[in-house]
Amino acid sequence: MQTVQQKIISNKLGLLNLAEELQNVSKACKIMGYSRDTFYRYKELKDEGGVEALVERSRRKPNLKNRINEGIEGQVVQMAIDNPAYGQKRASNELRKLGVFLSPAGVRCIWLRHDLETFKKRLAVLEKRSAELGLVLTEVQMAALERKQDDDVAHGEIETAHPGYLGSQDTFYVGTLKGVGRIYQQTFVDTYSKVAICKLYNQKTPITAADTLNDKVLPFFEAHNVPLLRILTDRGTEYCGKVEQHDYQIFLGVSEIEHTKTKARHPQTNGICERFHKTILQEFYQIAFRKKIFKTIEELQQELDLWLIDYNERRTHQGKMCNGRTPMETFIDGIKIWEQKNISLNLNLN
Repeated sequence: MQTVQQKIISNKLGLLNLAEELQNVSKACKIMGYSRDTFYRYKELKDEGGVEALVERSRRKPNLKNRINEGIEGQVVQMAIDNPAYGQKRASNELRKLGVFLSPAGVRCIWLRHDLETFKKRLAVLEKRSAELGLVLTEVQMAALERKQDDDVAHGEIETAHPGYLGSQDTFYVGTLKGVGRIYQQTFVDTYSKVAICKLYNQKTPITAADTLNDKVLPFFEAHNVPLLRILTDRGTEYCGKVEQHDYQIFLGVSEIEHTKTKARHPQTNGICERFHKTILQEFYQIAFRKKIFKTIEELQQELDLWLIDYNERRTHQGKMCNGRTPMETFIDGIKIWEQKNISLNLNLN
């Protein structure tokens, strides 16, 4: 199949060949639909440069991209790594003080070329370089890394090291039972293994939130000799309040459990619980309420407990640590990691 350029050349050659056969330029131009001036221009091009000279050439001047000196580009990249918290405007201003005059847009173009356009990416490069080269970080760099860690905690983006390292707790509105009223579910999910524990109540208060931990969660961890170190919740009234007066906060203090709160108005930061609520709604509640009429919370709790056994012990999970195993299998396997860390910690203390 001919390309566009080949078609153009064949038309021009056709005109020249036809004029040669007819021995009449005017007649050939009339047949092919070209002017005599065009014919002689094509003939002159062919005579001077051969067939290749008939290729169409754009008369537009090429728009050359701005070129930035390699030395300047290196300074911009180094500025991004040395001061990862700087935005493009501040980086441009600081570079001006060093005698490098580059607009904020120019700074961003260089960042994009080197995959440094976001704060997280710049921090990742800083962490990688400090680990590989054993660099001593400056106070500014340390402050940036600490800020990222604080933001990760606020958004629930915490690397979970072992079972019990971080638990996620949330309240889920189930619906209304006739003769009982509103039903709320207190949900706890171990973020490492995705083991889920739930208990139903007819109200959502600090007492009910603490009761779930006391009645179901802590006994589960104690039975496996694994401590629960931290809990992530939203900023609902059942979880947050004055420390000295709030029942849930007091319970966490007595149990020596750290409390981390998600960013305000960002429910996705407690996404593990939110995703579990979608699963339990579709796979349990929407089916259970169509099969049976529940008259008491206890009756519904019994059915919920049976479903949770199936979820934790038989249903495989595609979570980061599960990799196709069930949550309970992941929890049991993860206990070995906790035991190894506990042994190494005791050795360091001794």
